[in-house]
Parts: sequence; C-alpha cells; structure tokens
Amino acid sequence: MTRLFGTREALLAAAIIACALLFSLLSPNFATSANVSTVLRNSTELFLIGLGMTLLLGVGAIDVSVGVAMGLAAILVGKLLEAGAPWYVAALAGPLSGAALGLLASLVVVVGRVPAIVGTLGLFGMYRAAIFLALGGSWLSGLPTGLTDIFAARPFGVPAALPLIAASYLLVFVAVRMTPFGPHLLAVGQSEPKARLAGVPVRATACIAFLISGLLCGLAAVFYIATYRNVAMTIGGTLALEAIAAVVLGGTSILGGRISLIGTALGVLLLRILQNGLLLIGVPSLWQPVVTGALILIVLGGEAMSGRLRLPGFLPATGPQQ
Repeated sequence: MTRLFGTREALLAAAIIACALLFSLLSPNFATSANVSTVLRNSTELFLIGLGMTLLLGVGAIDVSVGVAMGLAAILVGKLLEAGAPWYVAALAGPLSGAALGLLASLVVVVGRVPAIVGTLGLFGMYRAAIFLALGGSWLSGLPTGLTDIFAARPFGVPAALPLIAASYLLVFVAVRMTPFGPHLLAVGQSEPKARLAGVPVRATACIAFLISGLLCGLAAVFYIATYRNVAMTIGGTLALEAIAAVVLGGTSILGGRISLIGTALGVLLLRILQNGLLLIGVPSLWQPVVTGALILIVLGGEAMSGRLRLPGFLPATGPQQ
C-alpha cells in the first residue's frame, strides 16, 4: 500500500479521507462542523504526547508512563487554580512539572541504564499511586475557568489550542532538521555503539528527548484542565498506547532511527476519526483499545513481512551459531 501511494504520509491521508467518507455515509452526525470540532478537540493532548513519543522512539527508547505523567501535571495545575493562583502561573506549572517528570524518567532509563519499557512501567505504577493519593480517591472538579477562557476558546469552531500545537510541531521540526539534535537523535536510534564511536553525546541526546517529551505532557495537561476543568482517577490510562499507535502508524520506527512528524500528526487524526466514527455508529467505547492495539499489530506485522522491521523472535536461527 505504501508503494502504491508513494509515502506513508500519503497513505495515511488517503486512509483519513476514506474513513471520513465511510463514516459520513454511516452516520448523519459525522460530517458536521460540531463533530469536526469535537474530533480536533479530542486530539489535542494526543497531538502533543505523540510528538514527544516520536522523539523517544526515534532515539530508540519508549515511555509508557506519559499518560499518567500528564495526569500528575494536570493535578498540580488544577490544585494551583483551586488555590487561587493566576492562570499564567498554573499554565507555566504544567510544562515545568512535566519536564521534571521527563527528567526523572531519563535518570531511570539513561543514567540508571534500566531498559526503557521496564523503567517507565515502574514509573507508571508510581505515578498511578501518586494520582490516587493526590486526589484522595475522588475527582478534582469544579475548577476555576481562568485557563478555559484562554486555551479552550473555539474561534470559528476551531480549538484555539491548534495554533500552539502547530507551533510545537514547527519548533521540533526546526530542532530535528536544522540543529545537531536531529542527526544525533537518529544516530543513537540506529546504533548506540556506532553513535558513541562517532562522538555523538548519547546520554545527553536521550535525556533531551525525555525532557522534551515530559514538557509536552505538561503542556497537554494545561489543555486538559482548560477543557474539562476536572481530573478523574483514571486520567491518562490509555494515552501511552494511543500515542504509540499514532506514532507507529505515522512511519516512525519502533526500533529507532526513523521518525516522521507529519506522519505522527496524521496518525493522531486517523486514530481519533476511527474512535469518533465507531462511537457514532453505535460501537461501544470499550472496543477502542482493541482497535488501537489492532492497528499497532497490523502496522508492525506489515513492516516485519516487508523486511523494514526485524524484531528478535523465538524461532531458532537457521544460520551457524556464534
């Protein structure tokens, strides 16, 4: 399919159009301005977290705690608003707290040399417990509207957050394409030993990727509070899975060394359109994780069959053992 459409991005664009046409035929409520606005609004946090996950996968790492990290940052933002802090103080606290959590993840994975999936899974459990303790078993709700008036406005039906998201993607694009960070990121993702021999600052590059990812989680928390004005106990539980699905759909390699920022944005849109369309035609929301997981398996399976992805398996090697 990629050969037919030329690039992964073109394939995703065609899939988005096909899904939009299909759901428009199946549901009269899909192709409406209100629903388009809803899809874009529901994509805000995933756009940002997917952008951070793109950098992490590019460097050969992964962070399954990004969703609950956003939840912790959202609690801090909400508590500040509840205490009467100005909106700009709360808005600044989100990215700063997220960056701190990203730094913690880098200390565990990069400095501590704990495998990324294991280390961030441990952080996931710790953050989940911290959310429970911070909320005391109940929701944080009825928050002041300071952030809502700024970040959740919808001029012309388009979420005001979209220009900030576009700016975030543009800044990361500039950093990847026009600074040494981009080549270093991909070099580490392709082969850490070779990158180290070439003089690439491996640890610093990986730490920066985790730091940026955490900062974006904190920014996503600001948008979350601005829109919903509450924090539930289950906040961010599936965001990491959705981010991985969107990023892998977009063409970023799960093994590192290849990223696509445009592909990530298109992957987010496709995922949210599928979820929205399935809800409108009566499919229960409990099936959304199934769809997300299936997309990951389909994409990775397709890449493995085409030879673009080589994962260690359980079959014995056919060649001579060394």
